[in-house]
Amino acid sequence: MAKIQLFGIQFDNFDFDDLLQFMDTVISERRSTYIVTCNVDHLVKLQKDLHFQEVYAQADVVVADGMPIIWASKILGKRLKQKLSGSDVLHYLGNQFQQKQYRLFFLGAAEGIAELAASNLKKKFPRINVVGCYSPTYGFENNDEENARIVQMMQETKPDIVFVGVGAPKQEKWIYSYYKQYNVPVSIGVGASFDFLSGNIKRAPRIFQRIGLEWFWRLCQEPRRLWRRYLVDDLIYLRLLLRELRATRADKRNQNLSKGGEME
Repeated sequence: MAKIQLFGIQFDNFDFDDLLQFMDTVISERRSTYIVTCNVDHLVKLQKDLHFQEVYAQADVVVADGMPIIWASKILGKRLKQKLSGSDVLHYLGNQFQQKQYRLFFLGAAEGIAELAASNLKKKFPRINVVGCYSPTYGFENNDEENARIVQMMQETKPDIVFVGVGAPKQEKWIYSYYKQYNVPVSIGVGASFDFLSGNIKRAPRIFQRIGLEWFWRLCQEPRRLWRRYLVDDLIYLRLLLRELRATRADKRNQNLSKGGEME
C-alpha cells in the first residue's frame, strides 16, 4: 500500500477496507503490531516530543484522523483516501469484527465506562466478542505493578485487538512500551471512544464530523479541559500547514527547473 508523506510523517493511504485487510493479515499471522491515528493534536505534540516521534517512527500503520489533515492532503496534491478516526473503527468495522469473531479488549476510561461501552456496542452488534474491559488506575503508566497486571490480563484473555482509550500521547506511548510483552496482533489508541459509546460524553453529530467541526463540539462539551488544546496549542497547525505549502511549491519549482535543464 502506498505511503504519502505529509508534515514529515509517512501516512498509510488507507480507507476502512484497507485497515480491515491489514488487521486480518496480522491477526492470521499472530504478529504484534500497533496503529497510530494522527490528528492535529498529535502533529502539534510531535514538534517537541522526541519519545512521541519514536512511537510514530516505529508504528506499523499511521492513518489520518481528522478532516484538517484530509483537506491538507488535497490542497498539497497528496490526496489521502479517508479520515480514519480511532473513535470510528468500531462503528465502521463492528459488523466484520462480529462476523469474524475477533476477540476485543477495552482498556481505558473511568470505572465501569468500558463495560457500559461494550454493553451498548452489543446492542448494535449482538455477537461482537469483547473478552475483557479494564479501567486502569490514575498514573498507571508509571506503575510497574499495575502495568504487569494489565499485561497479564491480555495474556490470559488473548485478544486479537486491543483498544486503548486513555488520551494522547499517553495511550500511544503505553502501547509502544508494552505491545510486545502482551503480544496481541493489533493495538490502537482510541481516545474518548469508550466515553462516546457508553453515552458518558455525547459525540458530535455526523454533520459536524463531516465538515471538520468535531473539535468545536468537543470544546463546547468540555471547555475547561480542552480550551487550551483547541484554541492555543492547535493553532500551531496553521504554521505547519504554511510550511508544508511552501515546501511543496519549492519542490515543484525545482522539478520544473530540472525538466527545463534536461530539455536544453
